[in-house]
Amino acid sequence: MKSLALVTGALARIALWIAGIGLVLMTAAIAAQVFWRYVLNSSLIWTEPGSVMIMGWFIFLGAAVGIREGYHLSFDVLLYVLPDGAKAVLHTISDVAVTAFGGGMIYYGGQLAQKTAGTTIPSIGLSGAFDFFPVIAGGVLVVLFSVERVFRRLAGLHTSRFGEPDPMEG
Repeated sequence: MKSLALVTGALARIALWIAGIGLVLMTAAIAAQVFWRYVLNSSLIWTEPGSVMIMGWFIFLGAAVGIREGYHLSFDVLLYVLPDGAKAVLHTISDVAVTAFGGGMIYYGGQLAQKTAGTTIPSIGLSGAFDFFPVIAGGVLVVLFSVERVFRRLAGLHTSRFGEPDPMEG
């Protein structure tokens, strides 16, 4: 399990770096568009679709990392009154549901990419399928990170909640 934790930890860090760089690039592209439009009285035609595409990457990669670190949406009121064994069962059910959601991202994102592969985004010249690659990549990471959480729990190991440090990585 330790080697799996190290690999998924490295993947999470890479995904987070890509997401952070994407956020900076999107901000720069939007700033450039504002400068070109209002200062140079011209326009950059690629910034809007390019920024939306970049935004997809940092949203889906960041969300997947959030799942690994235990930041995903949860309703914890009941957990405060349950014994630890029951909490673990509910956490596992939650992780299985998130895994299914990630599978849906892969499947339906793949279908959308397939249906738009023949189209071209005019202002940047890329296939329309590129818009859905972040959904698929995010889905793959969601499945991987959720399955890791289930396996760790079944092995009796710690699973992070709300950004707790991972003792297996440090």
